[in-house]
Amino acid sequence: MKNSKFRTLLEAGDPVTIDGGLATQLQTQGYDIDNPLWSASLVRDDPQAVVDAHRIYLDAGAQVIISASYQATAPDLVAKATELALRARDEFVAANPQGMEPLVAASVGPYGAVMCDGSEYTGAYDRNKDQLAEFHRPRLLQLDGSRADILACETIPARAEAVALCELLRECETPAWVSFCCRNAAEISDGTTIEDVVGLFRDHPTVQAVGVNCTGPQYVASLIKRIKTVVPELAIIVYPNSGEMFDATSKTWSGTTTAADWRLAAREWLDAGASLVGGCCRTGPDHIRSIRDLR
Repeated sequence: MKNSKFRTLLEAGDPVTIDGGLATQLQTQGYDIDNPLWSASLVRDDPQAVVDAHRIYLDAGAQVIISASYQATAPDLVAKATELALRARDEFVAANPQGMEPLVAASVGPYGAVMCDGSEYTGAYDRNKDQLAEFHRPRLLQLDGSRADILACETIPARAEAVALCELLRECETPAWVSFCCRNAAEISDGTTIEDVVGLFRDHPTVQAVGVNCTGPQYVASLIKRIKTVVPELAIIVYPNSGEMFDATSKTWSGTTTAADWRLAAREWLDAGASLVGGCCRTGPDHIRSIRDLR
């Protein structure tokens, strides 16, 4: 494994703040990303917007930012997404020379994200483990050769995909985390128990953390406790959705979660055993500031 800044950060023992929803921030900045490439479309069309979004999260206190490669597979977009996150990090360090150097995690989204059919939230794939490995290998190997500090395999909804990634990550040198999309307080999206899938990464040579993202915040504390029973040696990462509900028919959100609510929830997750906390869909800089204040 590469000289791991990620491992050094984890071994410091302090809570680590991850960024919030990149797409959410880009929409707040006024951009329409309702297209198959999602945030990656701006990597192509308006790269400065992506740098600006990363900087906003860094200024809010994020110690790790996640690249806009979640829905990208084309090598040029994957490479550029990582470079934009690195540029934002370098600009932040230049403006804050006395602070710590934040880390860049290269997003490795699930097969379902590229299909744009909602299967990333159900795990109802038409591919077996070997086919999923074939899908993931080129992007993983490309990102492993980049300057990213972490490979962030995120929103994984299916056991077969977890098995494929477990094997592929053994071929990589960059430290990684693997986080799952969960449908309740005990199961990932395809119905596999969280204990089953995180157990795949016990004694893994490069995976440094496991956890959940793109999941209802009401389930997170229970999921953390279940993960701890299986892989107590691994760090636990959680970056759930805001708690608002999405209506797929009207494509609208309802409900709200304030930054104050998020701060209380994050405290509960840290007390339950999480080491890294951030936000996913519908979370923004205010949510991240509320976590930063817990450090």
